[in-house]
Amino acid sequence: MPHPKMSVLSTLVTVLSLAPAALAGQPASAGRAPDGSPAPRMPWGAPDLQGVWDHGTATPLERPDRYEGREFLTAEEIAEANIQAQTFATSERRSELSAERDVGLAYNQFWWDRGLSDGRTALIIDPADGKIPPRTADADARADARRAAARPRQNSENPEDRSLWERCLSRGTVRLGGVYNNNFHIFQSENHVAILLEMVHEMRIIPLDGSGPSDHTPQQWLGRSHGHWEGDTLVVETTHFSGQAPWRGSGENLKLVERFSRPEANILRYEVTFEDSTTWERPWTAALDMPKTDGLLYEYACHERNYGMENLLKGARAVERNAEGR
Repeated sequence: MPHPKMSVLSTLVTVLSLAPAALAGQPASAGRAPDGSPAPRMPWGAPDLQGVWDHGTATPLERPDRYEGREFLTAEEIAEANIQAQTFATSERRSELSAERDVGLAYNQFWWDRGLSDGRTALIIDPADGKIPPRTADADARADARRAAARPRQNSENPEDRSLWERCLSRGTVRLGGVYNNNFHIFQSENHVAILLEMVHEMRIIPLDGSGPSDHTPQQWLGRSHGHWEGDTLVVETTHFSGQAPWRGSGENLKLVERFSRPEANILRYEVTFEDSTTWERPWTAALDMPKTDGLLYEYACHERNYGMENLLKGARAVERNAEGR
């Protein structure tokens, strides 16, 4: 009689290997349970983008070198990517992990929800090689300065020494995949769109009435957004970032151009272009088709008594005492 845990793993492998068998060479919506039904519209005629959408995916942002020159995976490669995404922290695979990696994965698969492959080798659609463009000298200098500033406070004397994400204050504007909490909720009116981000419970308020930021608009962690409709696509431009929540090394000069559309009822198509001449040698674009989630978006409670932060600071003090022989 097989071991119960191995039976579960074997069943998962079988299901994941069969489900995407017909996906190779398919567009980004492949594997997202499309039903072909038309997307609804709001009473005033605009496309209805409302609902909870899942940006979890096993498709990497950048194309791995082993897939150079290839846009799509084979059916076998899709199955393998899905198996890896769903079993990478299971107890059956713990022997493959270092002690540090095991701790980092919280010892089991329970907490993780990466999503599945959409059949592509990368989320990046421009440049064609699926890679983030080379960074500029300015970006490298900023990264060196951040590392130098972090060294004296390596053991973190205060919460302010840690990132905004670790302090449960901000995860940043862009959501392209993730390890869990991969949802956001869109609300609409004629003049505004609001996006409630599940991870770190942030809300983006996007005016559609032409009232964009000015030269005197203050910078913010999530930047300042304004949107407009181009046909059935909502286009959102965001500038005025504070630079305190950098994404892939970008800073206060970042400009995002996001495009939201709903080709059918169960799919939200998302494209985002990153522009920052002080960070990358050219703009670049990523895209993801997100399935609709049936259910509620529950509160992300992290900042209220952030035990992880408290224990991190206590651990740093213990390390210092041990180093001093106390």
